[in-house]
Amino acid sequence: MSAASLLLAASVLVPLGLSAGCVFRGVRERARLLLPFAPLPALLAAIMVPDGTFVFFPAPFRMSLVLDRPGALLLGGAALLWSAAGAYAVSYMGRTPAATRFAVWWLLTLAGSLGVFVVGDVASFYLVYTLVSLAAYGLIVHEQTAKAHRAGLVYVVLALLSEACLLLAFVMLAAGHAEANPLIRDVVATLSTSPMRDAIVALLVLGFGLKMGLVPLHVWLPLAHPAAPMPASAVLSGVVVKAGVVGLIRFLPYESGLSEWGMALVAAGLFTAFYGVAIGVTQTGPKTILAYSTVSQMGLVAVLIGAGLARGDASATTPIAYYAVHHMLVKGALFLAVGTLAATSRRRRLAILLLTAVLALSLAGLPLTSGGLAKIATKPMLGDGALSYATALAAAGSTLLMLHFLSTVFRDAHREPERLPSLALVLPFGVVAAASFVFAWSLYPAVTDGSFQPLFQAEALWKLLWPMGLGLLAMLVVGRLPKLRGAVPEGDIVVLTEAGGPALSGFVSDILQFDAVLRRWSLAGSSLLLIAVLLAAALMLGS
Repeated sequence: MSAASLLLAASVLVPLGLSAGCVFRGVRERARLLLPFAPLPALLAAIMVPDGTFVFFPAPFRMSLVLDRPGALLLGGAALLWSAAGAYAVSYMGRTPAATRFAVWWLLTLAGSLGVFVVGDVASFYLVYTLVSLAAYGLIVHEQTAKAHRAGLVYVVLALLSEACLLLAFVMLAAGHAEANPLIRDVVATLSTSPMRDAIVALLVLGFGLKMGLVPLHVWLPLAHPAAPMPASAVLSGVVVKAGVVGLIRFLPYESGLSEWGMALVAAGLFTAFYGVAIGVTQTGPKTILAYSTVSQMGLVAVLIGAGLARGDASATTPIAYYAVHHMLVKGALFLAVGTLAATSRRRRLAILLLTAVLALSLAGLPLTSGGLAKIATKPMLGDGALSYATALAAAGSTLLMLHFLSTVFRDAHREPERLPSLALVLPFGVVAAASFVFAWSLYPAVTDGSFQPLFQAEALWKLLWPMGLGLLAMLVVGRLPKLRGAVPEGDIVVLTEAGGPALSGFVSDILQFDAVLRRWSLAGSSLLLIAVLLAAALMLGS
């Protein structure tokens, strides 16, 4: 293998090897200190490995890795956030035995979440997708509270449903190919002409839409994020949901196009974008507000995916990934900001509050921020018609929701007592915040194949600013409706579903007992590793 191939392989094998090494007590006890370093090979691979690099592991492994431009964007942003959030977690989690368990689940989730951006064959994608889905459960239930167990139960049910849908889709995709484990690019090339095309696409949209949080499949997000520890919330909202995004980027046929399915994704995305805002403004906790913001933002990503699919635009995947990386870094930084503010002295709190405000408004498209650049970069995909105006109204909604978030954060910050500043928390937050600007500006010319000049034109600035002004007016109205706060409980649809709880109480009780057993690392971690080994063995035998 070449040096580039080895580096690409290390981006997945290093965190996977570290997590496997945690079966040994000595490694497990020091795992907490490895969290900032485990993603570094992936970050180097995203920067240094040439576009189009392909790695194939010979028998008996039969795994292939590929790095293209969308994958490199997502891999680099994810690795940086994982590293900074890992450094944050080292200080945030302390030296307790629970921190050791947290580190093990963290490494497993990390390995899977980086793997989905670079694997090139169907079976390997399913393997790493399953790994990130199941391991994330350990991060969600880490606090061991009733709230965390409830969130974990909802999450794992939806995660298993997602994997079931994708397993069926992948089997149907592979059915028309001679190889038992075909490359993703090969199955996508024949998807448009497959007699099972619509069934496959429906399963793909459902499976990946669950991970992204498209309404009504979003309910795990507003439950999981508030329940998880702060650094876990940052990577869950910033990175883990992007497994669904990269799935739709990888498995949908953009070159041939599917206009009906594209428009269906646009409609679902717009509904999700507005729904996330409508429910988010009724929430009272900053982490829950950010969770509904992620729902809304993933709706906008779905709009971009649908627009590219409807047009048959193979080049759409790069600006989609660019927008996703913007959200990845900004949202990760905002979650870290919430925890940082609570642990920072009042003297330094003002600077963090100002930076938090800029990051929050970046999600609405504040000019010259990563959000403003991302919206300008993706504007050509939306045209100048009704879809463009609909997304502009969604940006107004994002402004409203972020102003609501900021008012909540400012209120809570003034209630916090005087504390000593914690550089171990402030520095990772600052790194991710700065990276959101550096990534956006450094990659903009390559993504748009253009110059920076359009960013400063009056017309472009106006298209970004008028939705924000509309959102500000909406906030002035919403601020006069005090009864709106807390009107909808976090989880919204789940709460309605739980109204029928008595009929399901026995089933839920059995699941919770099973959950109590699985939460132990000695069984849960070993079982997850065993599942990964069995899936890999099936891959080798099938090949």
